[in-house]
Amino acid sequence: MKVETIVFPTDFSEGSFHALPYAVDLSKHYNAKLYVLHVIYDFSKATYSHIPHISADSLYKEMSDWAKEEIESCCVEEIRGLTNVDKVVLKGVPYEEILKFASEKKIDIIVMGTYGRVGFERFIFGSTAERVVRRAPCPVMTVRVPEHREKPKG
Repeated sequence: MKVETIVFPTDFSEGSFHALPYAVDLSKHYNAKLYVLHVIYDFSKATYSHIPHISADSLYKEMSDWAKEEIESCCVEEIRGLTNVDKVVLKGVPYEEILKFASEKKIDIIVMGTYGRVGFERFIFGSTAERVVRRAPCPVMTVRVPEHREKPKG
């Protein structure tokens, strides 16, 4: 298996933080470039309504600045020692942007966390990981939060 590029999409959730060590270990093992990616949800696409341009631009600028700071602070310990890391913040529908990024950058593997939403919350938010797994142009490793792993019976 040839792995030269890895993308680690993060929403800064607990699920993402459980997946980060896997992305880092793969990057070290294969000496691969690691992209840490955050997608700011484009609310206008979700609501299909108009958001005043000035307020939307200001909101997305603040969110982008916050996301860049969050990537720096949340990942600093894990990625210490890696020399080939890019931190990227995009705007759009998360699963669409992850898939587009993976295609454009010819990503070899996507490593992402899953939270295990169920019921109404899943109906409203959907599952980004599930959509990425179903449509990705490359293999996808998903990592669940330990509390959500199925406990052995007996």
